[in-house]
Amino acid sequence: MQLSVDPAAGTPPYEQIRAQIAEQARTGELATGLRLPTVRALAERLGLAAGTVARAYRELEADGVVETHGRRGTLIAAVGDSAHRLAAAAAAEYAERVRRLGVPAADALAAADNALRLAYREEGAAEGPQGP
Repeated sequence: MQLSVDPAAGTPPYEQIRAQIAEQARTGELATGLRLPTVRALAERLGLAAGTVARAYRELEADGVVETHGRRGTLIAAVGDSAHRLAAAAAAEYAERVRRLGVPAADALAAADNALRLAYREEGAAEGPQGP
């Protein structure tokens, strides 16, 4: 996530952060389910007070751009229905778990791809032939 704050700008720093995160989420640069840095970590990285970043996060949450999940942190919110929202959350949890396990990203993607192929193949088999 690339953010910058211009202290000389006429726009308050919290608004600069809010606008950049909202735009990156809207364009897909920040993927649904992506966990944002903690308030303290982002404040330190940008050289700002924690309250400034906290305000940006609160406004993003009020706008539905992010969701705060206690210990899980602040995540980019899913767009769409609850099924998509739950799928994005499950994907984010999987990504975090395989990262903690030290599984290379390519291997994690291959494992997820194989699991999806099996799940959808089994679903199709239960419904009957689906074509080629």
